[in-house]
Amino acid sequence: MRIVHASGLAGARSAAGTVVVIDVIRAFSVSAYALAAGARECRLVGDVEEARSLAVRLDRAVISAEVDGLPVEGIPLSNSPTMVLEADLGDRTLVQRTSSGTQGIVAVTGAERLFAGSLVVASATARAILAHAPALVTLVAMGEDLHHPEDRACAEYLEGLMQGRPSQLEGLLQTLYATERYQRLTAGTSPGFPASDVELCLAADRFDFAMPVARDELGLKLTGVQQEEVR
Repeated sequence: MRIVHASGLAGARSAAGTVVVIDVIRAFSVSAYALAAGARECRLVGDVEEARSLAVRLDRAVISAEVDGLPVEGIPLSNSPTMVLEADLGDRTLVQRTSSGTQGIVAVTGAERLFAGSLVVASATARAILAHAPALVTLVAMGEDLHHPEDRACAEYLEGLMQGRPSQLEGLLQTLYATERYQRLTAGTSPGFPASDVELCLAADRFDFAMPVARDELGLKLTGVQQEEVR
C-alpha cells in the first residue's frame, strides 16, 4: 500500500485510489457529531443555495453552513459541533456547506473509494481503509494551504495508524497550538465558533465509525459505517 499526501482543492482534484478528504476544524468533525447524535446521513454540497434547495427536497433536513468561516444569515446552525450537540438531529439529514471540507469532497473525481476524515474518527477510518488493502491511499489535508496545521497532523496520524506505527498526536498538534489562530479560536471570540468547538474537534478517536462518501441521485451522501459494514 502506497500512501501519498495532498493538500487543498488542487490536491482533491488530483487525488486517486482510496481518498480521504480531511477537515478537522470543523466540517468532518461536525459530520461525525451529527451522526453520533442520531442523524441518518449528511449531504455535502458546494454552495449555500444548493444546500437550501436540497433541504427543501428532503424529509426532516437541517442545514449547517458557513461562508469564509462565518455564520450564514437565515441558517441558525453554523459549522459547529457544539451547536450540533445542542440540536435535535435524531433521524434527520444534515445538509452541510463549508468553505473547505465540503468543497474538497465535491472536487474529488478520481477516487475508487472516498472517505471524509477528521480526528474524531481517525482510527475507525484507518481500519476501514485497511480492510480493503488498497494499492494507493491519498490523504488530502484541506486546510494545509490555509495554514491550518491540524489537517496535516490528522493525515500523519492516519498514516501512522495504517502503517502500524501510531504517532504521538500531541506532538503532531504542537504546530497548531503555537498559532495565533488557535489562541483566537479557543478564546471563543469568532462568530458562530464557540470555544468548545476546538476541544470537540481534537478529541481523537471519539467515535468508532468511518464516514464513507457516495453519490446517488440527490448528490453526495456521507454516512457513518462500522468497519464490518464498509464495502
